[in-house]
Amino acid sequence: MFYKINKSGFFVEKEKSMPVIFEEVKLDCGYRVDLLVENKLIVELKSVESLSEIHLAQTLTYLRLGNFKLALLINFNEILLKNGIRRVVNNL
Repeated sequence: MFYKINKSGFFVEKEKSMPVIFEEVKLDCGYRVDLLVENKLIVELKSVESLSEIHLAQTLTYLRLGNFKLALLINFNEILLKNGIRRVVNNL
């Protein structure tokens, strides 16, 4: 996925660290986003039986921590890939 997005001409980062800040304590590597495209879109990749609320909560946490607006939560364990794509938004 990283290769294809990058090859298409987009700036993409993989395993992007998201720091967690609590009061004055900063944890540099609290979370890792699977893919961050153009510093705007989070792409979170899964291969599970079905997406659950915990996957959605994880993606929303990434959106809020990075102050991003849009994410795609993709489950590759589907017969039709389009059935495994979920759009997640943060205050749109």
